Amino acid sequence: MSKYFFWIIIGVAILLRFWQIGNVPPSPDWDEASLGHNAYSIMTTGRDEYGKFLPVILRSFDDYKPGLYAYLIIPFIKLFDLNTMTVRLPSAIFGVLAIIGTYFLVKELFKKSHLSPQDSASNIALLASLLLAISPWHLQFSRIAFEAQVGLSLNIFSILFFIKGLKRGIYFVLSVILATLSIYVYQSEKVYLPILFLSLLIIYWKDLIKASREWIAGAVLVGVLLSIPIVYGLVNDPNSLLRARGVSSFADQTQFLKRNVVKYADDVERSDIIGMVVDNRRVEYAKAVVAGYISHFNFNWLFITGDIERHHAPNMGLLYLFELPLLLMGIYQLTFGNFSKKTKLTIFAIFLIAPIPASITSGVPHAVRTINFLPTFQIFTSLGILAAFYFVSSIKYQVLSIKAKYLIFTTFILFFIFNFSYFLNQYFVQQNYYYSESWQYGWKQAVEYVRPIKDKYNKIVVTNDRPLDQSYM
Repeated sequence: MSKYFFWIIIGVAILLRFWQIGNVPPSPDWDEASLGHNAYSIMTTGRDEYGKFLPVILRSFDDYKPGLYAYLIIPFIKLFDLNTMTVRLPSAIFGVLAIIGTYFLVKELFKKSHLSPQDSASNIALLASLLLAISPWHLQFSRIAFEAQVGLSLNIFSILFFIKGLKRGIYFVLSVILATLSIYVYQSEKVYLPILFLSLLIIYWKDLIKASREWIAGAVLVGVLLSIPIVYGLVNDPNSLLRARGVSSFADQTQFLKRNVVKYADDVERSDIIGMVVDNRRVEYAKAVVAGYISHFNFNWLFITGDIERHHAPNMGLLYLFELPLLLMGIYQLTFGNFSKKTKLTIFAIFLIAPIPASITSGVPHAVRTINFLPTFQIFTSLGILAAFYFVSSIKYQVLSIKAKYLIFTTFILFFIFNFSYFLNQYFVQQNYYYSESWQYGWKQAVEYVRPIKDKYNKIVVTNDRPLDQSYM
């Protein structure tokens, strides 16, 4: 029966991610157009738009992004030509893979916990994968060429194979391969993965001592060898870190200095030792990082407002409102429930490490840089659903001769249907109307209009008012 539900979930995930993928969102944005342009250039010439041979880092708009996603696009360009759909297809495929990976990761995490038949690892895994399949946060990034979502999928399988590697060493090699590839996909992984794997080494230290040393050594060697090209690229070209420096919380020190110089001078004048410590420039930096980290747990951002326009559906948060009470219940359940200590530590490690890369950048909270939060929100919510179900099932009270539990179940189902339907409408119908400008709608269409008639004119003039639009041409 669980296999039947699993394939239904995968079917739903495929439908939601592939239906109208070339038309919703309404247009490829600058980053998507750049990835498609570079992929086509590499496919036809072996060089990117700047003439660099088989680059592992794309200069793009001087943001120097990891280049693996562009290479993933190439097979689809060969099959379907260069268009919006082909640029987005790798993300959609990896989006479905993330749901499959979540199912098996959750089963692996909970299989050693002492659970009742109702709370079986399979049930938790099915619920978590279902919630990820319909998640606004995951769905919207699975339908656009944003590299972070591919990194998330690789990370889920990397964690799964790490845990499986404790019993069969060959999985360590697979884990390291996927983790290293993730670094070739998205910038934040350079911060996230080292911290995550250090945490996993601590959590599973006793198991690692008993694991195959040959396979562990082999995995380390493979990781080092695979890292050489990107390390070489970073060292050989100082501009490769330009983007990281540009989005750093400390990139513009003017605000920090303005704020601190006056306060610190006043503290010195008053011989206020505590003030001199608190208002120290370095302490101010630390406060900014902590504030950035905490901002990602803001309920209003998660459930109501969401991120910038390209990162959420109109009038929707990143998570469903119906998930909020269940999420809190699930966190309580995992903390105090009868689950394996290593399972608890692993899930909370992923959950707490996910915001770290974004916390040291500007523009926080940030849904893309913290996409590694997933699927922990869905795991918590799954545990909350099971706990709520069995609690409500035990209620004996009646309201107007109707058992209260039936009223509660009916109310929840109706709220779920409304919440889910509202999101589908906001994303697939309203988004193109409200957010078309944010998706640079019009540039691709303008180029398509001009292309058939360009030979009729001696010159075509294009404004340089927005200098990031060259990839559409």
